[in-house]
Amino acid sequence: MKTKEDIMKLIETDERMMKIIKAASRLNLPDWWICAGFVRSKIWDTLHEFENRTDLPDVDVIYFDHKDTSETTEKELEAELKRILPDVPWSVKNEARMHVVNRIEPYTSAEDAISKFPETATALGVKIDKDHNLILTAPWGVDDVINLKVNPTPFFRESKERAVIYKERVIQKNWKGIWEKIDVYQL
Repeated sequence: MKTKEDIMKLIETDERMMKIIKAASRLNLPDWWICAGFVRSKIWDTLHEFENRTDLPDVDVIYFDHKDTSETTEKELEAELKRILPDVPWSVKNEARMHVVNRIEPYTSAEDAISKFPETATALGVKIDKDHNLILTAPWGVDDVINLKVNPTPFFRESKERAVIYKERVIQKNWKGIWEKIDVYQL
């Protein structure tokens, strides 16, 4: 695996991932993506030649909608996804309100939010367009995730407060305990 296209082929040939992506697309959310560990874990599992997929604590569906920033709406969307695929640990968040939770400037889009995730290897999202073509966004590229590198995004490098969050996440997530070949950058 060497390119963004290789990652897309990997996902397209994963029946379960495509079923999850298609389920999320049924909500017709504005500016939506399935992101973070959903994509990263598939890549790292493949590069580690795991026979079984690593369990995910959640499947993150994000979207961007200024018109309705209610947390109640997010929970209703999660409930709808649970009706469609009850065995998936769905988590739905509207990035138009998450800047308040994260105590930062407002995001301009869901992709802007993804670019401000803590790690470059996690700053990834997938979705299908109206023609059912798979789209992958990677604001900081795919080199780090493909090369098994965990690095902070520029957004997390530029602030001491966010650097602390990055360090704590690296410890709490214990990715090296799951994927032993990864190399974690220490700030």
